[in-house]
Amino acid sequence: MFKPMEEKSPKLAQRTIGLGRTSFLGAHSNRSTAIPDLVQWTFVNELLTLQPDGDLGPNRVVERPHIIYNSQTSTYVMWMHIDSSDYQEAKAGRSNGLRIDKLSPDYLTVESTVHILDDYESPAMYKSNGIYFMFGSSMTGWNANDNVYSTATSLSGPWSGWNKFAAPGSNTYYSQTTAVVSINGVLMYMGDRWEPNNLMSSTYIWLPLTISGTSATMDNRNSWIINPSAGTWSPAPAETVTEAEAKTNTLTGSAIIVSCSGCSGYQAVGWLGGSGNGALKFPSIASSASTTTTIRIQQENGDTEQRYGNVTVNGVSNIVAFLPSRDGNTPGTSVLTVPLKKGSANVIKFEAYNGGYVADIDQLIVPSS
Repeated sequence: MFKPMEEKSPKLAQRTIGLGRTSFLGAHSNRSTAIPDLVQWTFVNELLTLQPDGDLGPNRVVERPHIIYNSQTSTYVMWMHIDSSDYQEAKAGRSNGLRIDKLSPDYLTVESTVHILDDYESPAMYKSNGIYFMFGSSMTGWNANDNVYSTATSLSGPWSGWNKFAAPGSNTYYSQTTAVVSINGVLMYMGDRWEPNNLMSSTYIWLPLTISGTSATMDNRNSWIINPSAGTWSPAPAETVTEAEAKTNTLTGSAIIVSCSGCSGYQAVGWLGGSGNGALKFPSIASSASTTTTIRIQQENGDTEQRYGNVTVNGVSNIVAFLPSRDGNTPGTSVLTVPLKKGSANVIKFEAYNGGYVADIDQLIVPSS
């Protein structure tokens, strides 16, 4: 019950619809955000909010919202997966095969079945040069697996056998297909990174996808650069890693070096923020150019909810959310997109936001330019 994406306008990727969560299970709201560069997103509006009861009420599952514009009715139609909190309603027909259904002219009902494929879930379809690509995931619950794809020249088939498009054994780089879109010719895979023990900390991974003929391939990248207006992408520049416990850094207040078995060097800086006003300052972060860049922050947050911190970059404050990591000894990643000055005198400081504790900081990973 979807339309395949085709190689057309970049505007499709300048606005995204996502699901906000406030607990382990349960719908919060479908949210709309927009930005021209696909990096610095701005919240626009809540499109679908939690209702007092019914399918959109408390203790319900609402996942993977997709919006289709119907030009005949001049109406946007939102499709989504709804279910009970124990996933027993199966309103999307789970385990009954992956279906391609023809929608009614108003997109509100199903008119007929076009084809039933094998038992896969989380489908995404893309059409390239007359060839349909169907991407999907094996049904392994919240655990990632090697996602696969099939091709056909007609939606009714015949469809090819299923093949992996990421490195075998990588579990699709710990993700599950959610969408495949074209950004002005740059093909992008969008996947969910589920955290089974704390779903609210689940995130996304976006990677460039390559299609050639009837083949699809995808490599893993910690970061990469896309130019949406030009329809091009390039690998990320080299990065500089600075440990939080480095002797050149300054720890004040309650901040101390703590043990962390999963961290680089088995150490991190903790007790930041809180009543002791702990703070950590990196005084000499380098950049080869004056530019806006995305810094990766390796951090540990053993709580079940996100922590917040005030991160100042050259005196400018930024409020950063640190999602729960798997435990207090397994680093997670938060990101911050900020301007840096050319040279090695950029100053980055972590301190309390509204008196709360900041996550423990393992290291900063900064692009060289």
